[in-house]
Amino acid sequence: MNTLERKTLNKTLLAVSTITALTQLQTASAANIAGTDVKFNGYIKVDAMYSDYSNGEGIGPMRDIYVPSLVQTGAEDDDLGGRFDAHAKQSRFRFTTNTPVDGENSVTGVLEFDFLLTSGGDERVSNSYVPRLRHAYLQYGNWLVGQTWSTIMDLGALVDSVDFIGTTDGVAFTRQPQIRYTNNGFSIALENPETTVGTTETAQITTDDNSVPDLIATYTMKTGWGHVKFGGLVRQLAYEIAEEDYTETGVSLSLSSRINIGNGDDIRIQVASGSGIGRYVGVNAANGAFLNAEGKFEAVDATAVTLAYRHTWNERSRSNIIFSSLDVDTIEGMVGSLTNDVYSTRINYIQHITAPLSLGIEYTYAKRETVNGFDGDMSRVQVSARYDF
Repeated sequence: MNTLERKTLNKTLLAVSTITALTQLQTASAANIAGTDVKFNGYIKVDAMYSDYSNGEGIGPMRDIYVPSLVQTGAEDDDLGGRFDAHAKQSRFRFTTNTPVDGENSVTGVLEFDFLLTSGGDERVSNSYVPRLRHAYLQYGNWLVGQTWSTIMDLGALVDSVDFIGTTDGVAFTRQPQIRYTNNGFSIALENPETTVGTTETAQITTDDNSVPDLIATYTMKTGWGHVKFGGLVRQLAYEIAEEDYTETGVSLSLSSRINIGNGDDIRIQVASGSGIGRYVGVNAANGAFLNAEGKFEAVDATAVTLAYRHTWNERSRSNIIFSSLDVDTIEGMVGSLTNDVYSTRINYIQHITAPLSLGIEYTYAKRETVNGFDGDMSRVQVSARYDF
């Protein structure tokens, strides 16, 4: 066998061994995937809205979704006219896996993304936006570990809205990493902490100075007429500046319920109140703590309330009337632009063209007042088309 023949044979043997190895790897992967149920779902949602602001033209994410703290205020009404915006950023996709283990148990994993509130993209040419991580968690037995909705939230009492949240002012709404144990309606969790602080000079500082996680415990009672959920939150409020460490404890309680009243109609109620509740309600319209000029560090009290009524017209259409508010106890020395109270009301109509395709229209009115007594409002008409898959 000459040199050329030997080289040809070696290449042939290498190719055969490579193909064999790849085949074995693919077989192993297929066997692994065969043992795991993988599901892909989500929705495509397109929103268009016309907004009339009493002060300014709406800033940042306020042009895409309702954010209570971004309702602009001023000494005078400087209405510049309405603004039209359209986007598909709320569209999302979700992977869910389920792997049987130990004969009777299974491990579930969830990974979900959407495109809201990301830094990439603009409206000039392509309207391209980068995905953001919403959920990434695993469940095994009674345990949940990873990033998902805070345990204090009540998903069953969230309102049916065309807007992204719909009761943004008065609802607990937080996603964060956590470890949670649930059994017989009781849940207890340690969740990722974060403190927002106001000073006499700065409206809001994100400190990242916490040394212990937030502690949350809830109990959900299900009945023939719906459910009710009780919750408690204990958290450390922490701020380190100029080699000084400030800490305080925040304690708050929550109550939420969905009450079925027949024919598909229901009433949804959520109340959360306490000291240092801060970022857990109103999309952080209130700080958790305040540091005054004398160095006194104290938790800020706030109360969030939501009340909504859903009426089902027929099996394909429904409407919702919604009220949501946040009241913040002001402390002497707070920066004047901080929120003192804010509320929103809305009414909508949602029609299913087919089971996965729906159209919605919603009117929203929101008003905000600041610590220095200035106020401002927003009126918005929003329409949407949504395809669930």
